[in-house]
Amino acid sequence: MKLRCLLIDDEPPALKVLQSHISNINGLEIVGTCKNAIEALNILHEKSIDLLFLDIKMPKLLGTDFLRSLTHPPKVIYLVKPVSFERFLKAVSKVRKLMGGQEVTIQTEDYKKNPEAFVYLKVDKNMQKIFVNEIEYIESWKDYAKVFLNAGKNLLIKQTISSMENLLSEHSFIRVHRSFMVSIDKITGYNHVAIQLGTKEIPIGRLYKQAVLERLQIY
Repeated sequence: MKLRCLLIDDEPPALKVLQSHISNINGLEIVGTCKNAIEALNILHEKSIDLLFLDIKMPKLLGTDFLRSLTHPPKVIYLVKPVSFERFLKAVSKVRKLMGGQEVTIQTEDYKKNPEAFVYLKVDKNMQKIFVNEIEYIESWKDYAKVFLNAGKNLLIKQTISSMENLLSEHSFIRVHRSFMVSIDKITGYNHVAIQLGTKEIPIGRLYKQAVLERLQIY
């Protein structure tokens, strides 16, 4: 049986990405899409919904506040942008298991994890090749970003943390704070206020907290 899904996001491009992801796996049916909480409430009153894909940072009302306003909310997956196919698939699989269903299966070969994946980053005047699995975390330095690598190395690059978030969207990274994003594979522990990367602690921002905890539980 397919899960009946409602997509809530105020950004049309994000909705298109999500619709594309859903089209690539079995077991999901899109019942409706909407850009705010009012539209979502109307659909929830009219139709049976099994699963919400919910943007946290909606205008006027945060996704978490909207969810708390529902008397009998369906299962929910919070959207942490950019929504990579890898993260989407893992989140849906987790929900299916919790609901007693089968794990979803991929219909196309859109995503294959590549341990040799790399990116080119601008260091001084040169573009430097960096293997993704060497990156532990990234810290914002205004118009720059500091990339911390294995073995205590780091690079100061002429890119913002938001551009790095987009660049690494197809890999296992998560934005945990306005100033930090981390490699999920490098996380050694976490609590409600911080991420541990070995002996290093990275703070979890207030606006990111709910999404980070949801993401790590799913992962």
